[in-house]
Amino acid sequence: MTLEELMIDLQGQKTNQEDPNHISLENLFNEAFMSKHSSYKSFDEFLIKGNFQVKTEEDINNIPDELFDRHVNRETEFANWKSMLETANMEFKRI
Repeated sequence: MTLEELMIDLQGQKTNQEDPNHISLENLFNEAFMSKHSSYKSFDEFLIKGNFQVKTEEDINNIPDELFDRHVNRETEFANWKSMLETANMEFKRI
């Protein structure tokens, strides 16, 4: 692990500790969810397929909605990012 990766990881842990209601994208879009709703085993694979450079949740927010919605619609069973995110949140709360 590089120093940069360690810093990002530690920053993520601090964010999670500050907000107990925060769910990381890795946990939200876990292997079970991605396998169930797409042909991918991980959210990273899904992002790579769309040529998205994502390192943080903010990076996802910076992707133009139309572009990300089109990728979600094409590569998952969801019509758009909002419905994918809502379903992931509902399924995560059931765990």
